[in-house]
Amino acid sequence: MTKQQKITLSASRDIPFNKLMLSHSNVRHVKAGVSIEELAEDIARRTLLSSITVRPVLDESGMYTIPAGGRRFRALELLVKQKRMNKTALVPCIVRTDGLAEEDSLAENVQRAPLHPLDQFRAFQAMREKGRTEEEIAAAFFVSASVVKQRLKLAAIAPSLLDAYAEEEMTLDQLMAFTVNPDHARQVQVWEALQRHYSRQPYEIRRMLTEGAVRASDKRAQFVGLDDYVETGGAILRDLFQQDDGGWLQDAALLDVMVREKLAEEAEAIRAEGWKWVEVDTEFPYGHTFGMRRVHGEAVPMTCEEATSYQALKAEYDALEAEHAEADELPDEVDTRLGEIEEAMEAFEARPIRFDAEDLALAGAFVSIDSSGRLRVERGYVRTEDEPVEEVEDIGEVAPEAGSVGDTDDVVRPTADEEEEDEGLKPLSDRLVMELTAHRTLALRNALAQDPQVAVLAALHAMVLRLFYRYAVDSCIEIEPRNAGFGSQVPGLGDTGYAQAIDQRHETWARNLPKAPEDLWEALTEFDSCSREALFAHCVATTVNAVNDPYQRRPRAIAHADVLAGTVGLDMAKAGWTATGDSYLGRVTKARILEAVREAKGEAAADRIAGLKKAEMVTAAEDLLVGTGWLPDSLRTLPLPEEDAPEIELIDNADIADGAPSDDDPDSGEAQTAEDGSETAIGDSEPSGEDDPVAGDDFARTAAE
Repeated sequence: MTKQQKITLSASRDIPFNKLMLSHSNVRHVKAGVSIEELAEDIARRTLLSSITVRPVLDESGMYTIPAGGRRFRALELLVKQKRMNKTALVPCIVRTDGLAEEDSLAENVQRAPLHPLDQFRAFQAMREKGRTEEEIAAAFFVSASVVKQRLKLAAIAPSLLDAYAEEEMTLDQLMAFTVNPDHARQVQVWEALQRHYSRQPYEIRRMLTEGAVRASDKRAQFVGLDDYVETGGAILRDLFQQDDGGWLQDAALLDVMVREKLAEEAEAIRAEGWKWVEVDTEFPYGHTFGMRRVHGEAVPMTCEEATSYQALKAEYDALEAEHAEADELPDEVDTRLGEIEEAMEAFEARPIRFDAEDLALAGAFVSIDSSGRLRVERGYVRTEDEPVEEVEDIGEVAPEAGSVGDTDDVVRPTADEEEEDEGLKPLSDRLVMELTAHRTLALRNALAQDPQVAVLAALHAMVLRLFYRYAVDSCIEIEPRNAGFGSQVPGLGDTGYAQAIDQRHETWARNLPKAPEDLWEALTEFDSCSREALFAHCVATTVNAVNDPYQRRPRAIAHADVLAGTVGLDMAKAGWTATGDSYLGRVTKARILEAVREAKGEAAADRIAGLKKAEMVTAAEDLLVGTGWLPDSLRTLPLPEEDAPEIELIDNADIADGAPSDDDPDSGEAQTAEDGSETAIGDSEPSGEDDPVAGDDFARTAAE
């Protein structure tokens, strides 16, 4: 039996640094890994931890070449250049003479097994347990403190899950998702539940671990304040590996209690202002003030001291801007000072509102939370039952219940003797007044029809009275705009950008209109044309009702809403609507969800989530649809069909005043015979411009097809 030869290891010796040089046989040519500077700092901290492989040069120089360990040599060389190490310092080396130099270099790099990430996590944890701070560990390994926190968070996961990661039963992304919740029992429970799932995506792990928690971006959390929540004993779950918008508040019950207490405290301060009533809730349904009259207060003027301070701030602001007007970029101290001045001026400009005592005795306020988590106070609303009852003077006469203007059978005419006995003027009978005013009504209709500008003004006056004043009957124009309410609350409707824009616009107009309805006509006549058009558009817009209510089907009205949306170019995606679990995805079938993803992201994206359960699919689809602008059919605006333009026939106003020709009139046609016997085409009559200021202004009439 042949005796097995024992292995003889290469000799090791300490060689002066100035006797070493790089070898051209080193196979590493591409830079990778830790930089030379970082490696030099590490050697300076811990000295050289691995010997350098060298081969002697076969001459009398006594030099050694380095086929393996070139980066360590360059790091030592940098330390020598920085005069932090002597050039004759002894370097531990392994001296090789057998084989090829290239073989030494390749073997050292190939045979070296990289450290498993879990070993690094646990090593950081061991150093932390031995008293090293996160900053010290970060400095020792040239990483940021946040990286160390992430590694420590991973090392703190349930041991059974770490074992699954070590056995490659779990990916690193999945492991990172488990750091959201530090509860080991919950982590294991979720991992076991995922074994029965088709998908084990990280977002699903995060969703299951944060189930029942409240997003830190939720308006309730923002209203209470995260610091106050934590001080009260609440816990916040954080995700160190992706953007989490502040994390999740784990104790939802505690949060609700804090919200109620803070709202009640704020409501007491509002109630102390003297309002008749104050209603409090986290959110009121959109349109909750519909049908209520609103009273408006007056801004408290600045005192002399406040006005002086405000003018001083404004002068300083203007001086700084003028001084640096030519500069491309403002100095930091100037930019900071300008910001401080702006804040101070805004504080002066935000004047408190003062209400009359009689308004406070009638009206109340709604206290809630807006979408950003700030307190929302809606003051000055008068309930219908609190409206003062206006006393109607009894004039002792009762108007007839029915009958047309032409009916005269019930008219009681005085006898000649009675008329002679009455020495004074007797009031006209109601019947006679009604007949006279009937004539006046038709004449006024005819006159108004010939003055389009006044007609628009009258329509605007009627609509403003109905929409901005309660029980106002100061118009003879019987136009009744209806502000369609919403039968049931639509979640989040009041927090949308378009709802807030409408409310703000209505509030602005209400503040600029006169308080008394009898002063409205004069105010409207003083508005410029642009202001009247803007107010007219707002009034008409408030009457739009495009709600597809199953209990009140209006197919032709909904069809017109589509035409109107196409005409104004409505784009609900640009308006701010997005498909979320609450707004759409969580309320439709899985087939609808897949249809939405397929339309927005393609077939491949839909196939990736096709096997998920409903809750998982909603979350995945919500992420996929972000920024795509996808809309369901009910919100899409279809392009208007291109049709041939209808024929337009011009008719003169003077012709309308005399009586428009009808299709049944044998004398009507393309030409009419004037009194002098000449034929004049419709619309060719010459305006006189004398008796009627608008006579001769042609308007368009669409010919019936």
